[in-house]
Amino acid sequence: MLHGCALLRTSPLFSFFIKILLPLISRTSRCFFRPILRFPKSKPTPISAGTFSMDKRLNLCTLALSNDSPSPSYPAVSNKAKRKARRESPEGVLKHKLDMCSRHGQLIQALSLYDEARSNGVPLGLHHYNVLLYLCSSNGGGDDGDVGLKRGFEIFRQMVEDKVVPNEATFTSAARLAIAAEDPEMAFHLEKQMKGLGIPPKLRSYDPALFEFCKKGEADRAYEVDAHMVESGVTAEEPEISAWIKASTDSSRSDKVYEMLHRLRTTVRQVSESTYGVVEEWFKSEEAARVGVDSWDANKVREGVVRGGGGWHGQGWLGSGNWRVERTQMDEAGICSCCGEKLVSIDIDPKETENFTTSLSWLAKGRFGEWLQGHGPFEAVVDGSNVGLINQHNFSFFQLDTLVNRLRQMSPSKRLPLVILHQNRVTGGPAQNPNNKRLLESWKKSGALYATPVGSNDDWYWLYAAVNCKCLLVTNDEMRDHD
Repeated sequence: MLHGCALLRTSPLFSFFIKILLPLISRTSRCFFRPILRFPKSKPTPISAGTFSMDKRLNLCTLALSNDSPSPSYPAVSNKAKRKARRESPEGVLKHKLDMCSRHGQLIQALSLYDEARSNGVPLGLHHYNVLLYLCSSNGGGDDGDVGLKRGFEIFRQMVEDKVVPNEATFTSAARLAIAAEDPEMAFHLEKQMKGLGIPPKLRSYDPALFEFCKKGEADRAYEVDAHMVESGVTAEEPEISAWIKASTDSSRSDKVYEMLHRLRTTVRQVSESTYGVVEEWFKSEEAARVGVDSWDANKVREGVVRGGGGWHGQGWLGSGNWRVERTQMDEAGICSCCGEKLVSIDIDPKETENFTTSLSWLAKGRFGEWLQGHGPFEAVVDGSNVGLINQHNFSFFQLDTLVNRLRQMSPSKRLPLVILHQNRVTGGPAQNPNNKRLLESWKKSGALYATPVGSNDDWYWLYAAVNCKCLLVTNDEMRDHD
């Protein structure tokens, strides 16, 4: 065996063996042998079978070397082991401790961990920095607040020096630090930088600068934040709109109050107590009593109400003098206990209708769009699945048929409404009942039934049909699962 090893080290065959990485063929055994050692590839030189010989002794020696010197193999590391290794690494331990500090609001302890990690050379990543910046920006007031403000900017600068790429949370925390320093301009500058870096801002990203501008009475700068939000595709909610109304009231900007009240009307279903106070403050103000026209075109007002879907004419402040501001309640019939007027239904405005129809263009181009063109328009559309289950444990075709007949009687043309049902409702369960089968077949023959395909959401179909036909829609679905 040792002799064979010596032969391998000195023989011309070994020199050839390490120059090429192709399998060698023994003339006597016709067995394939793979090279024992791996070297960088070199261009092989064609060699005939008679150029060298391999006897049994060398053959055995080669096999012995293969057994004695196996190529190194590494055991596969499981994902669980990898996660454990990450947790137990210095970075992982630091992450866990910082998360605990964040959970309990322990700023001083988090800063101590940060200083210790820096002195020990522990590399910090994005998550580490974001937790530290969050804690620094969240501890306002007192000694901790002063420390957080000072150390927060220091940590942010260190993050930049370490070339750690920031994200939205980083900039939001930095903007909050700027507000703690009473510098809304810096906060707004940071918010605008996000877009330049390709980081999509969120609503919370704009709040620091917006609320501080409003607090300081800088209404024009607050409107600039609004414009930047619109440009970035960020939609304001009740707190932001309320802040703009307050700033507009304080600066006597009646045009902006009018605009923001309309946005509040279209965005918020029910205002909070604080927002109610802001709105009430405007209507009780001297500016609200002063603005407004004494004469207007009644036809334009009516046209505006129709164009806006009802409830809003868009013609600005009409009339002048003091407003009557009172709290009231509506009874079950929708009648106001204060003025005695009855609430009216408000439709979505034409622009919203157009946008909605465009968003469902995929239906218009598909089989349903073609079917609707051939069978429509309809005077009413029924969400069959919803109607059949109202106050029922099981689907009721009788309940659905009762409504369909009622709508047919109400129709000037006495035409059946369009019933939208999922395919499963048409083929399974109660649909197998002979009476229900006959009912479904009669609707099909009349062109009043459309069964949506398996795997699709039938809500989109009756929504599109109602908008496309501009007709009555009957459903009890509040559509809270749709954007």
